Amino acid sequence: MLRRVTARTAAGAAGLALVAGLAPLAMADPAQHNPSGPKPTVVLVHGAWSDSSSWGGVIKRLHRDGYRVNAAALPLRGLSSDAAYVSDYLKSIPGPIVLVGHSYGGSVITNAARGNTNVKALVYVAAFAPDKGETSNELVAKFPGTHITDDPDAPVPTALNAVPFTQADGTQGIDLYLKPDHYRDMFLNDSVSNSDVAALSAEQRPVTAQATNEASGEPAWKSIPSWYLVAKNDHTIPAAAEKFMAKRAHAHTVEVDAPHVAALTNPGAVTGLVEQAAQAR
Repeated sequence: MLRRVTARTAAGAAGLALVAGLAPLAMADPAQHNPSGPKPTVVLVHGAWSDSSSWGGVIKRLHRDGYRVNAAALPLRGLSSDAAYVSDYLKSIPGPIVLVGHSYGGSVITNAARGNTNVKALVYVAAFAPDKGETSNELVAKFPGTHITDDPDAPVPTALNAVPFTQADGTQGIDLYLKPDHYRDMFLNDSVSNSDVAALSAEQRPVTAQATNEASGEPAWKSIPSWYLVAKNDHTIPAAAEKFMAKRAHAHTVEVDAPHVAALTNPGAVTGLVEQAAQAR
């Protein structure tokens, strides 16, 4: 969800995960191998109100350990279209894949991996892992603890700004932005400086209301082994919701004292879980 912060901030610690095009952010040496064969390619999928640079600390660590890494830039226009885009992209990658999603990116990988035999593991990082027919909004509302709104009956959650726009076909859409004064509380913790929080908030990418309200299809986690990082201090997706989804998916689960954007504040823990999934295959 976020740009890459300064080295000082990242060293100090590490969306609602609800973009247009997919592009590799960086690649490691493809000649790297492990004893059981070539290491899988790790594909990282960000969530709402962020971008691929939120994975910066994780990417550096995975590269250091010899993994190929691609970071996907989501359109954030709708769950089915976002998942179709990622699904097509995954078909261009030869060999085994570990597919990682944060926040709304979890909903995307849940749908994008379906039917792809190259995807050997799914890794959810404080992410949605919906079952068929569920939406992101429904999963957030199902458990107490989110700070996205203090008025469940409000037409727009308290922490969000709704910005109407005209789509290519002439119909109206609504982009949702996270309000600057809610950004730290929803996403980060006190380890990130005020200047970095302000910059990250200014650079956020909006997600459409459609994406957060669109029902998921048959979940890939029913047929692909899964791993899950629960962010115990998450104010976007309640930790109770994350535990519920992890247990339901029979995921190998770790719990970390981290806010919603754990890849930024706790990149070591996220990297460790991704590599665990990669090695377990």
